[in-house]
Amino acid sequence: MKYLILVCDGMADYPIEELGGKTPMEKANKPFMDKLAKKSVCGSVSNVPEGMVPESDTANIAIMSYDPKIYSKGRSPLEALSMGLTMEDDDTAYRCNLVTLSEEDCDYNDRTIIDHSADEITTPEANELIKALEAHFGREGMHFYTGISYRHCMILKNGIEKYNFTRPHDILGEIIGQHMPKDKDGEMFYNIMRESYDILENHPVNTARRERGLKPANSAWFWSPGRRPSLPVFKDKWGLDATVISAVDLIKGIGLCAGMESIDVEGATGNVHTNYTGKANAAIDAFTRGRDLVYLHVEAPDECGHRAELDNKILSVEKIDKLILEPIYNHLKSTGEGFSILVLPDHPTPICKRTHTMEPVPFFIYSSDKESNGIDMYSEKNCLDTGLYIADGYKLLDTFIRK
Repeated sequence: MKYLILVCDGMADYPIEELGGKTPMEKANKPFMDKLAKKSVCGSVSNVPEGMVPESDTANIAIMSYDPKIYSKGRSPLEALSMGLTMEDDDTAYRCNLVTLSEEDCDYNDRTIIDHSADEITTPEANELIKALEAHFGREGMHFYTGISYRHCMILKNGIEKYNFTRPHDILGEIIGQHMPKDKDGEMFYNIMRESYDILENHPVNTARRERGLKPANSAWFWSPGRRPSLPVFKDKWGLDATVISAVDLIKGIGLCAGMESIDVEGATGNVHTNYTGKANAAIDAFTRGRDLVYLHVEAPDECGHRAELDNKILSVEKIDKLILEPIYNHLKSTGEGFSILVLPDHPTPICKRTHTMEPVPFFIYSSDKESNGIDMYSEKNCLDTGLYIADGYKLLDTFIRK
């Protein structure tokens, strides 16, 4: 038996007036998802427990069958693991975004946060900026490390493990002053963020970006601290050799922490222009090599939600359907071996909110051995209307694998 888990990050949304009251999922031309949903077990699931923040680490830990209340320790240490960084027990990792702040003549606190991803800055450009931060701030016990695009990491010896940093994608378009870490515990982080603007504003990388009509990455932004993570080994729990495929360090880190194989796909960017075909081919290759389960994560719908790019969000769903789901299904069917496919978002990222929300997300489970009477179209409402609701997302794999 082979298993595919296809996570369409942030795909779920709200009805949008511009779409005639439809959601991007309902508007998208996704014939293969709809075809499989007609023969699937369909329902809704809450991957983020009440009282927890609807972040991708929490939601994806749940989808991988681990209780977030026990195992969710912050995204940064998971990203550090994916980056190959070694963390000691007294190290704390912090996500360090490169963001775009407004550039009018004013105090740092009076600036507006324009883009949490600095126009999805390229990794080579970002590396030069992170190297500049390391050169200025790096010291024994505190270092900066380059991740992917705008997502980077600072590791601090004996740093605070818990702090209520503001997530930058939650405050797009707002004045940053009220969201700064300014108490005693946050003073150091605030000072670095403030000083980073002076270091990065006129860096040659940003000068060149402005000349090309792109937003500068002119400030660091800290959030989501955590200590070294630990998860039970996935194979010990399920008896399955699993592979994770993602462009996002966070998701790769969760998989590695769970003992999964992680595959990097050339051209996988985490945005709407990612290498969909490359990801599908990597999954097919993993199955061909004898892997039992592939956890394939696609970040594109989430990034489009954060950036309020409605057309691109619809397009990303269509590309996932045509370039990922269909070819993997066709491969699995051609082998003659039984297989199951689970498709779902991890959390909603509504266009109107530009951040993650807590609503349950729609899922379907297709089994080649036992087709079901499903729904006419895979959508938020149709899945909710089935009445099948899984309140604890970490229990969904019980239905998927053991069904």
